[in-house]
Amino acid sequence: MELFDAYRHCRLCPRRCGTDRTRGENKGFCGETGELRIAYVGPHFGEEPPLTGTRGSGTVFFSGCSLRCSFCQNHQISHDGIGRKFSCQELAEALKDLAVRTRVHNLNFVTPDHFLPHLERTVELIRQEGVPTPIMLNLSGYQSIEFLKISSGFTDIYLPDYKYSESRLAALLSSCPDYPRKALDAITEMVKQKGFLDAQCEGAIASKGVLARHLILPGHVENSINAITNLYLEFGSELPLSLMSQYQPLKEHKDASLNRRISIEEFERVYGHCLDLGFENLFIQFPEDNCLSVDGRSAFVPDFTSSTPFYFPGHSSVDNDGGGLLKKSHSSDFH
Repeated sequence: MELFDAYRHCRLCPRRCGTDRTRGENKGFCGETGELRIAYVGPHFGEEPPLTGTRGSGTVFFSGCSLRCSFCQNHQISHDGIGRKFSCQELAEALKDLAVRTRVHNLNFVTPDHFLPHLERTVELIRQEGVPTPIMLNLSGYQSIEFLKISSGFTDIYLPDYKYSESRLAALLSSCPDYPRKALDAITEMVKQKGFLDAQCEGAIASKGVLARHLILPGHVENSINAITNLYLEFGSELPLSLMSQYQPLKEHKDASLNRRISIEEFERVYGHCLDLGFENLFIQFPEDNCLSVDGRSAFVPDFTSSTPFYFPGHSSVDNDGGGLLKKSHSSDFH
């Protein structure tokens, strides 16, 4: 079977839509045909400190998405179709440049599920060129075990979300009521393959392992508390966990609670729960750190119509202290 035949009756994500993405303009649930399209390739300084370091993460933002959350901060690419066609060779050359010239700490593929055959081929090409930079998959959590078994051969770091503990909320916001179980199974497989992230000391740069993320949604604190509890029960307090507070409403939602940012009280309830459970490797995005630029741009809401989609203060060059806007947590941080 040819590598790209996987697009003919697409089963690359758990939705298993079965679309023949090789025929004309046929698109899967992800919104994409079988032609590789990408919105941005370049250094990115918004990941956790062990992943961003001082030189950034060499990041690929693919067009389309297999999850397509209604509140997505990257809606321009997940819903609106921004991006241009790339060949595997063209992408491999861009990544080699990032690895060799910019010396990024990792090559970071954001929600690549629906382009797995292209991803496999691209990684093969850069490895043939002698590029040893760690490969990171930045994932929604809604991955099939089949996808993960294939990706295990070329992936060093997994960065999965665990968005929902509630099937009802997963159905409402992402049309996938099976998300809570699917995501836990997927993260279990990731940990089985790679273990926990191998950068536990301050200033260390990761080369292998798993770091899980959770985004707090306004008005849905119980979803967050239960999600954190699920992760604790499955993986224990040593699981590297990133707690994010960056939610920003980008459109009007029927659920009125989603039409605002999270409150300090909501954040502190969830953060306090993480501390109560004793998470030892906790990264925190404090609400007060979700800064805006002079033109009102949020550091965590990219503009993919711009040649510089991201605004990260102090990260305009490689001379910075690393870490984007996420911090390693200590119990004394709680207030």
